[in-house]
Amino acid sequence: MRLGVLDVGSNTVHLLVVDAHPGAPPVPAHSVKNELRLAELLDDAGSIGAAGADRLVRFVAQARQEAEDKGVLEVLAFATSAVREAVNGDAVLDRVRAETGVDLEVLSGEDEARLTFLAVRRWYGWSAGRLLVLDIGGGSLEVASGAEEEPDAAYSVPLGAGRLTRDLLPGDPPPEQAVRELRRHVRATFARDLGRVIRVGVADQVVGTSKTFRSLARLTGAAASAEGPYVRRVLKHADLLDWLPRLARLSVAQRADLPGVSASRAGQLLAGAVVADAAMDLLGVPELSIGPWALREGVILRRLAALDR
Repeated sequence: MRLGVLDVGSNTVHLLVVDAHPGAPPVPAHSVKNELRLAELLDDAGSIGAAGADRLVRFVAQARQEAEDKGVLEVLAFATSAVREAVNGDAVLDRVRAETGVDLEVLSGEDEARLTFLAVRRWYGWSAGRLLVLDIGGGSLEVASGAEEEPDAAYSVPLGAGRLTRDLLPGDPPPEQAVRELRRHVRATFARDLGRVIRVGVADQVVGTSKTFRSLARLTGAAASAEGPYVRRVLKHADLLDWLPRLARLSVAQRADLPGVSASRAGQLLAGAVVADAAMDLLGVPELSIGPWALREGVILRRLAALDR
């Protein structure tokens, strides 16, 4: 069957069309995305402004039409932290539903962590042992760990790269004091929940998902995305530490010229690197693998499991 996944994230709104059936991996057939950057469009009151809501409605309508054109049987539409945390999130969802007919499911942070973990478990299989999964989004960081398909610990922390860039990194490049304050804030915030993942046991394999981890791995020497999903990619903490001070000195335009760094994400890369450094350091992770599957695949796998009952 042909399914569509419409992911309204904090950075990107992404429609992924896949051919899928229970017992087989979903095969991508079509993809379209728009960098709305909702996490950065929140006003001082924490609301999604009229311009952001207008853009969201237009893209959701476009995505629904594209899905129909591609023969999609069902669209699995969901929203994450930017909409979840917006003061006017319910009103924006009502408007999307009224004007496009698309009913967005708002995932909790724990749901995001659990579904991402499911996707990573299916990709790496049982031979990976106990997994620890980290996903840096635009609005939040998701953490999950476990030895089965359902993690023993799964939670979300407000340490998204877009959020942190907006709130704590003024200037281009930002002043050294701002970077130090960001580092202190990230580590203190991450450490508050550290015991939840430490208590469930040491991971046999650590996996990072998301554009941020992929960009950092590429920056430190991993294979380009054009080489396909089956090439093993890793991010070593020592290499990340070498790059962090350099990233802090570069402007957004200079970061965009680096390998694997898109212009749309260059502004968030420094904050994402600070989060990745804190997580790897505080969890004692010298190296992590870059997982090709994440939240969207987890949503698809959840739906296929329901069909298979």
